[in-house]
Amino acid sequence: MSGTPSVADSNTIKVGNAGLSCPLWLAWLFPFTRWLHRVDRHTLRADFVAGLTGAIVVLPQGVAFATIAGMPPEYGLYAGIVPAIIAALWGSSWHLVSGPTTAASIVLFSSLSALAEPGSADYVRYALTLTFMVGVLEFVMGVARLGTLVNFISHSVVVGFTSGAAILIATKQVKHFFGLSMPRGLDFHETYAYLFEHLGETNLYVLTVGVVTLAVGLLVKQFVPKVPYMIAGMVAGAFAGVGLDSWAGAGQTGIATVGALPSSLPPLSAPDLRLETLKELAPAALAAGLLALTEAVSIARSLAARTHQRINGNQEFIGQGLSNLAGSFFSGYVATGSFNRSGLNFQAGARTPFAAVFAGGLLAVIILLVAPLAAYLPNAAMAGILFLVAWGLIDFHHIHQIIRTSRQETVVLAVTFFATLFLELEFAILSGVLLSLALHIDRTARPKLLVRVPNPDSPKRDFITDSRLPECPQLKLVRLDGSLFFGAVSNVADALARFDEQNPGQRHLAISATGINHVDVAGAELLEKEAVRRHAIGGGLYFIRMKQSVREVLERGGFIDHIGKENLFDGKTAAISAITSKLDPEVCRSCTRRIFRECASLPGAEQA
Repeated sequence: MSGTPSVADSNTIKVGNAGLSCPLWLAWLFPFTRWLHRVDRHTLRADFVAGLTGAIVVLPQGVAFATIAGMPPEYGLYAGIVPAIIAALWGSSWHLVSGPTTAASIVLFSSLSALAEPGSADYVRYALTLTFMVGVLEFVMGVARLGTLVNFISHSVVVGFTSGAAILIATKQVKHFFGLSMPRGLDFHETYAYLFEHLGETNLYVLTVGVVTLAVGLLVKQFVPKVPYMIAGMVAGAFAGVGLDSWAGAGQTGIATVGALPSSLPPLSAPDLRLETLKELAPAALAAGLLALTEAVSIARSLAARTHQRINGNQEFIGQGLSNLAGSFFSGYVATGSFNRSGLNFQAGARTPFAAVFAGGLLAVIILLVAPLAAYLPNAAMAGILFLVAWGLIDFHHIHQIIRTSRQETVVLAVTFFATLFLELEFAILSGVLLSLALHIDRTARPKLLVRVPNPDSPKRDFITDSRLPECPQLKLVRLDGSLFFGAVSNVADALARFDEQNPGQRHLAISATGINHVDVAGAELLEKEAVRRHAIGGGLYFIRMKQSVREVLERGGFIDHIGKENLFDGKTAAISAITSKLDPEVCRSCTRRIFRECASLPGAEQA
């Protein structure tokens, strides 16, 4: 594929089909050199249009996300400038756009609101420090090549967390939508209890602004999809607020506004790197960092699947880390890949990461032009927009799909969802991850032991699992599917014991080993003990088509000495032929089943 890097020699890397190459150290330090050959006037034109579209759309989103995060509104816009540019140049995806997101914003608010008043100088300082720590974590994980770790956060965890976060987003905006003065720090259920108790105190002027914003946004999204519905809703809400103030008077309506945003580029900032602050924020940084990486990599992979691009997860970690490190010094808070803006970037025709670079640069220009107009934007209008954002975050399709498909994944989704509503967000994510891992370990700790018998209707007498077919009274045939590690040893030992109880005469056991992918020391010891035990009672343990990697473990540990190399067979024909020669001829004479073709040649078979 054009644009895919290939190593030309030990010191250079070849890119594209034009024979261009650059030193490996240059490609490592400046990964954008790998795709610069793809840039021409056609791609630049397409990227500029996509970037301009993204810069316009991020205006209401950035302000909304900053509100969710408890940050001054302008910080949501600042987080979409420098971090977006750095992540595009040092990441690996052609279409991923980084910046503020809902999930990262709500994690930040949940983590910091107990430490300082949202919007205050101390709160902003904590946010900048958290952003710096997240950047360090992401960068170190990328350099250490730990990109696969995010795979342990399952899709069900992400869906459950996002859905719970969406409800929390809407909950935090209830007071602004209804014009109520609620006590600070109310929990999810306390907020709605307070709402129903004080519903009669609703400010109808404020509620009208919120309803107008919500209605216009929904109508535009439904009937005029080419128009950015968030911007349309915000404009309608702003006009509704101005109209009500002009008609009834600002003192009568009580419609509060966001306030004018600074019409300036992101000012320089500095995180608080004192040891006590770093210790205080460490758990939140870990949760926010893992969540941010999961978002970024999952979005990059989903878009790459549609463009046949190969994503380098470790490079994506490095790009996200550098973007947050830079953001912490340019008044940005935690940034990561955005579902909405990345999808829009792709749909708008972006060809290279320059589209995200244009989006960040053009956003800076737009801020200088329109930031003062935020003085006319009511808080109720922002609440209406955030209701729309929250509704769009609930992935009803995948929720229904998970519920229909898997009971265990449904449990993971539900636990993560309710933990998000009622616990600290970092614990919500952790609980979902731990439950996913626990269920996975439980599944792998129960490898399947399927009883196998020759198929009498098959010319080759293939082994099948059918409880209606008879078994050999002396030889048990089973297929073991799964890894034989310390967590699975007990379950396998119990299954073997049940076989003995059900058919004590089957002293010989042959295991079809093609499904055994891994054996550790505990598993090897179990096989060794089983071989010794069966030999002591006049039987034996045999393996058919054991993988070489498994055999090497048995050989290195000396376990093969007790199992016997002669008991390892490359095929079922050789195995059955060798094993049947060891069976008790007296039992064979009295057996009329003739399970195996080899039974016909056993001593005394003619008399049976």
